Formats: sequence, structure tokens, C-alpha cells
Amino acid sequence: MKTIRKAVIPAAGLGTRFLPATKAIPKEMLPIVDKPAIQYIVEEAVQSGIRDIYIVIGDNKRSIQQHFDKNSEIEIILRERHKLESLRLIEEISSLATIHYVVQKQALGLGHAIWCTRKFIGNEPFAVLLGDMVIDSQVPCLQQLIHVYNETQSSVIAVQRVDWSETSKFGIVQGKQVSEKLTLVTDLVEKPQEAPPSNMAIIGRYILEPKIFEFLEEMRIGIGGEIQLTDALQQLIQEQPLGAYQYEGKLYDVGDKLGFLQANVEFAVKNDNLSEKFKLFLHKFMGSTEE
Repeated sequence: MKTIRKAVIPAAGLGTRFLPATKAIPKEMLPIVDKPAIQYIVEEAVQSGIRDIYIVIGDNKRSIQQHFDKNSEIEIILRERHKLESLRLIEEISSLATIHYVVQKQALGLGHAIWCTRKFIGNEPFAVLLGDMVIDSQVPCLQQLIHVYNETQSSVIAVQRVDWSETSKFGIVQGKQVSEKLTLVTDLVEKPQEAPPSNMAIIGRYILEPKIFEFLEEMRIGIGGEIQLTDALQQLIQEQPLGAYQYEGKLYDVGDKLGFLQANVEFAVKNDNLSEKFKLFLHKFMGSTEE
């Protein structure tokens, strides 16, 4: 039986929705409370049993590499100052997984970013986790997909129902219901501007068979002047089955300003060290705005 050993995290996007903040800071490094967004993504992969992770970065994303690399200087300072809890947190970051970095030399979109990892992935199935989609769930979303893959041995993507008015923001799938949560995909459309085939949206978690690289190799520039993964998936379903699984969890699009703010508020409310004081602040703040 084939198993999932490797994961790809595309993180080379320009982050234009967060300018000017992302002029110097990658959007994936913007903090959700006290951790950069991409650390939540890496931790999800690790919690799902993956230890070999390929992060696709652009030339301006070196801070991502610095975050996950060991920093002996700061560790020595923390040890000398007896900041043992901070030291533990720093040491854990560099030991999360074996992380490799692949530079996407041209900003040609998600499909191209994944294609850039083809020589490292080889001829085996792999996971993809988008670097700006944080999912809060009791069982990691990727682990849920791996469970489905272990049963079906075919590509599977995570989806959720969205408001019909929101379908133009997502890749949308249509298919034949196999079980309560699993659909066999028969059609995919990237950000449909009219007449979406359904309101089932792709939300940034994939397990893909290596066959996808052949279609990405042949893809032409699509919507937004980019090579779209959705277009390659449309080709894939002509030859191999593709499942769409309605995962359990809550999605935060932290590449969007509102989603980023929502994630910070809700993660802060659940933070043991912040929860009570932060909820008190929110209560007072909301009361002051109603006066």
C-alpha cells in the first residue's frame, strides 16, 4: 500500500492583499497570536505523520527559512538568561521536521509552484498544504485526508460548502456522492464568475498522485496569468479518480485581512495565557462601541 511521506507547502506568493506589510514580510510569516501562520501549517503536517516537508519560496521569502532553521545565538542568550520556556519553544521549531526549500524563480501560480518540486517528490503520492489556509480541527485536516487516501489509494482534496455568493473566490468541484462526506469529482472550475457547478469549494489541502506533474508540465497560463492547479486536476480526472472530502474543522483564510483578524481573535480567546484577559478586553471594547 502506498503511503504519504512528503508534503509541499507553496509559500512563494506576493501577498499583495496585505501590502504594505508584505513588502518586506512574507504573508505566511504574519503572526496568528504568537506564531507565524506557516508554523501552524507545518505543525499540521507533522501531526499528520509527515516529517519530510518542501516549502516553495520566492527570492524574498528567506525569513521563512530563518524561522525554521536553528539559531544558536538566540538559544545561548535564552539559556544564559534562564528563559527556559522560551528556549524550549525555539528549539522545538527547528526540530519539527526535515524541511527543504525550493525556490520558485517565476511567480507563475500554485500549479507552477507544485511543479517545481517534481524532482524531489519523485514517483510517489504527496500532500499539499497552502501556506495561508489555517484549519483549526480536533483531528488535523491533512490526517483526515490521509485516512481517506489509505482507503481509496487515489488523489483526494479537502472541500467545504460555501455561500453561493462566495464561489467566485474558490476552485469549485462537482461530482457524484460516494458517501456522506466523500464525492467522486467529475468537474472542476477555478473561480467561476457565473453559473458555478456547485458551492463545494477547494480549501487548500490535497493529496495527489505523481501523475499530476505530467499535466502541470503541459499546462498553459490560465486565470490570473498563472498556471492553475485546478486546470491540471481537471485533466487528472480524465485518467484517475479524484475524491473531494468534506473535512471537519474551521478554515481561516489568513491571506485575507478579515480572515487574518478572525483567526487572531479566535485563537487568542482559546489561548490559555490570554483567554480571560482578552475576553474581558473584548467585552469592554464591544460595550464602548455600543454607547
